Amino acid sequence: MAVNDDAATSAGGGRPTDLDYMRRALELARHAEAAGEVPVGALVVSADGRVVGEGWNRPLAAHDPTAHAEILALRAAGQALASYRLGGATVYVTLEPCPMCLAAMVHARIARLVFGAWDPRQGAAGSAFDLTHSAALNHAVDAFGGVLADDCGALLKDFFVRRRAAPAD
Repeated sequence: MAVNDDAATSAGGGRPTDLDYMRRALELARHAEAAGEVPVGALVVSADGRVVGEGWNRPLAAHDPTAHAEILALRAAGQALASYRLGGATVYVTLEPCPMCLAAMVHARIARLVFGAWDPRQGAAGSAFDLTHSAALNHAVDAFGGVLADDCGALLKDFFVRRRAAPAD
């Protein structure tokens, strides 16, 4: 787990960069925000650079504690590729994944994780836990944090400031 200083470099051939994909994840996070959900967005990009799954937080709307952005993006990718194994894929997400989401990435054999803001309370890619290279798990995920961290963090911070300021129902 580290900040990827090369996150802005192009994969070559005019393919989108990590920054481009993270900007898309931020757009997806705004869908969650508009629905009153914690603004987290995620996408899965196949080894050949195709976006094969997208999601944003929906636990409130779905009445589902597992409806995190990453889980929904992984489910969509699995459906698109007709496989739960997503080897070679990269997950882009605006917030460091929780243990549940990181474990799902391990089971899906995600090769790479790129995230924006760090989550010191629940982050499982090095902040509170590090499940990316755990000897207890059968797969390692290369993780790179801090990509557009200021933008991702500001979106979350602003959401919670507004939520705390809102009158209770």
